[in-house]
Amino acid sequence: MKIKSNGIDINYEIEGSGPWLTMSHSLACNLHMWDPQMPVLTKKFKVLRLDTRGHGQSGAPAGEYTLEQLADDVKGLLDALKIRQTHWAGLSMGGMIGQAVALKYPGVFQSMVLADTTSRRPPDAAKMWNDRIQTAQTQGMGALVESTLARWFTEPYRKSHPDVMRRIGDGIRNTPVAGFAGCCHAIAKVDYLDRLGEIRIPVLVMVGEQDHGTPPEAARAIHQKLAGSELRIIPSAAHLSNVEQTETFNKTMIAFLDRVSQRS
Repeated sequence: MKIKSNGIDINYEIEGSGPWLTMSHSLACNLHMWDPQMPVLTKKFKVLRLDTRGHGQSGAPAGEYTLEQLADDVKGLLDALKIRQTHWAGLSMGGMIGQAVALKYPGVFQSMVLADTTSRRPPDAAKMWNDRIQTAQTQGMGALVESTLARWFTEPYRKSHPDVMRRIGDGIRNTPVAGFAGCCHAIAKVDYLDRLGEIRIPVLVMVGEQDHGTPPEAARAIHQKLAGSELRIIPSAAHLSNVEQTETFNKTMIAFLDRVSQRS
């Protein structure tokens, strides 16, 4: 389904019943990144998944995007669906968008799960992201598939799950170049660490132990800035920890959301 939000079509799916839970995916993925979580989440939540601007079946306008713009996309979608409050789960870019929404629109989120993400760009961010943009623009998204999968999953998992590598690889390959580039510009400028104290909701921070893109140090930095937050480092997982260690990810997330629901 699609709704016009903030000037573009946003593609989304809704499944399950219960309190609202909104889920936001990584760069170069789409809402199906969350498929491993759906069987357990839809038993307890009304789950809204969306394709971020530039990804999946959402609009992919040319130009540089900002995290604030991506936050406005989310708020426009929630408003169109008449969702006043929701829990949030975001991985990587989805975690950055979640921070942007929580800071710009306080009161919308009841809780947040921030997985494999960061609040502050590394010193070499501009060059790193510009190099990836240039590769995508000159060689196509296919040129990024192997290096991205190598960052996103541990080697043993990659070797033992060729079907998953094909599926995730196809998602990378099919991401519009304009959308990938636009979101790279947004990610390269993330800088929320010093403002995280403004967020006063329950937060679970999760990260794969072998995530080199948004490493455990970044998760610890977020956890330290968010009073009362919980931190879980997931063994034998790299960047897409929700895929590589689905059972651990799901159990940790459900336990957190159950605790939050009981408190509220």
